[in-house]
Amino acid sequence: MKRVLITGGAGGIATAIRPLLRADYTLRLSDRRPIANVADGEEIAEARLLNAAEVRTAVAGVDAIVHLGAYPTERDFQTVLNSNIIGTYNVFEAARLEGVLRIVFASSAHAVGFYRRSETIPANVTPRPDTLYGLSKVFGEGLGSLYADKYGFDVLSIRIGHFTATPMDARSLSIWVSPRDLAQLIRIGIETPQLGHQIVYGVSDNKRAFWDNANAVRLGYQPQDRADDYATEILARGPAETGDPRVDLNQGGEYCLPREGQDSPAKK
Repeated sequence: MKRVLITGGAGGIATAIRPLLRADYTLRLSDRRPIANVADGEEIAEARLLNAAEVRTAVAGVDAIVHLGAYPTERDFQTVLNSNIIGTYNVFEAARLEGVLRIVFASSAHAVGFYRRSETIPANVTPRPDTLYGLSKVFGEGLGSLYADKYGFDVLSIRIGHFTATPMDARSLSIWVSPRDLAQLIRIGIETPQLGHQIVYGVSDNKRAFWDNANAVRLGYQPQDRADDYATEILARGPAETGDPRVDLNQGGEYCLPREGQDSPAKK
């Protein structure tokens, strides 16, 4: 049975997908926080992503890495730099040093958040991040490309949409991904031979999707869940528009607004 390191093992995504992966893999869980409900077949390897030596120890002896560890929302640049940029570099470099040549990277829809909702975009578009957080995910995708081309890694970058048990609002009808659909994509990243570096969208079978996920389908993805099953209930709550075109027209929604306390420059 393959041993798979999951960074960010205490986080919400890891907590939801661990039970779906345990039957197929021995899971090694890494986080800077305590990890709850550790099950049989799971190992703990505490590591701070900013500490390269600790990360290398966590990586040693695994067959693949699912890199979920990151600061999960928009923050000041130094926080994003430490957790999401330096931390992600440390994971890739530790993998290189330990000969672990397969990584599933948790990218984000926020890497392309400034595309319009009226567009249906494929995976190979030029990134248009909506936040520093989204920018850090573009960096991670770039690392995946570099390490695949230079060192022979197989890397699947998954631009994860709205990950919850069920869709929560009108925007999520376009970008929702269920736990079992995301787990399926992760398995594809772990198992598919000769990936090189590929980008796919972490999205379920949603007819309102902003994204053309043909690359995921080409790799064997067959999503089992649909946001549309929840649409009647969600849309009955009333109009989804806020009146701000930066929110209503862009795929990133409210993430396209300037960060709180950060003024936009005046136009001359």
